[in-house]
Amino acid sequence: GPSTPDAGLSTAGLGPSTRDPGLSTAGLGQSTRDPGQSTRGLAIQTRSLSKLFGRVPAVDGIDLAVPAGSTYGFLGPNGSGKTTTIRVLLGLLSPTSGTCSLLGQPMPDRCMATLPHVGALVEGPAFYPWLSGYENLARLDAMGPDGRSSTRKRRIGEALARVGLTAAANKRYKAYSLGMRQRLGLASALLRPRQLLVLDEPTNGMDPQGTREIRHLIRQLGEEGSTVFLSSHLLSEVEQVCSHVGVMNRGKLLMQGRLEELRASATPKLRVETDDPARTGQILTALGMTDVAREASVVLGALNGLHPEDCCRHLVEAGIGVRMLVQEQRSLEDAFVALTGEGFNVAG
Repeated sequence: GPSTPDAGLSTAGLGPSTRDPGLSTAGLGQSTRDPGQSTRGLAIQTRSLSKLFGRVPAVDGIDLAVPAGSTYGFLGPNGSGKTTTIRVLLGLLSPTSGTCSLLGQPMPDRCMATLPHVGALVEGPAFYPWLSGYENLARLDAMGPDGRSSTRKRRIGEALARVGLTAAANKRYKAYSLGMRQRLGLASALLRPRQLLVLDEPTNGMDPQGTREIRHLIRQLGEEGSTVFLSSHLLSEVEQVCSHVGVMNRGKLLMQGRLEELRASATPKLRVETDDPARTGQILTALGMTDVAREASVVLGALNGLHPEDCCRHLVEAGIGVRMLVQEQRSLEDAFVALTGEGFNVAG
């Protein structure tokens, strides 16, 4: 038959495997036991990983450490090097320098043994436009020796159901919307149980309802035991579904750790509503607060190590009528700005 489309950009993990990993109705996203692989430690690890295009570093010496069983948000603006990093991890690009491993195995040297345990959606799915969603998945599943025909119909049906495409299963791919194409690409990664799922902007092109459904599915996959590596430029998406996060900007990994650690990296702010915002701003600035700004009767500023109760006491002693004083929880956006000094702009 005809050769497959550029499926390397949409799915990984369809290569040969030595055995059927044990398929079950409830376990499409569950991790599978890989002989010789530990279920502990790091699912993804890189050391001084770099990728240059000419003299331009798209990825600049990053050290990723993605704990097994985590949902790791790979956060950064468009153009920050996220997709290039993923391509290197999956063996689609060769690194200029440094090393990387998936599930404890060096890549790309061990890609044939490792990728059957990895499901991936990278940049955008590529399928035969004249075939239906079901027919495309059937051909992808038949590519590897572990895609048993006896369970194929059931597994395809379950994968389509998980991404909400059951009603469009027999519709030709060329008639799919962008969001439906993303769903089909995700379904292809769920045809068999995976230890690791690598998802690059999985909600791209989806409407709000579809976005909520995919985020719910990502949470489910994490709860079932798979490690999920989620690349996104959407702060709210990472904040809602991820346990760990790494921040990329201009090819560099600025920080990584648990989500709470990233939030804590930003200086907390104080919001004060008073009867004299002008004097309040002056007093708080004199105490050492920075970025002090007024919005009508409300004054906001970065605490910089000051205690809210001390600020309140100084204001009251100065005769300021304090109507409200709140220390605000820092958002992921605040933390990102604190790390980079800028918003989510495309890197030049």
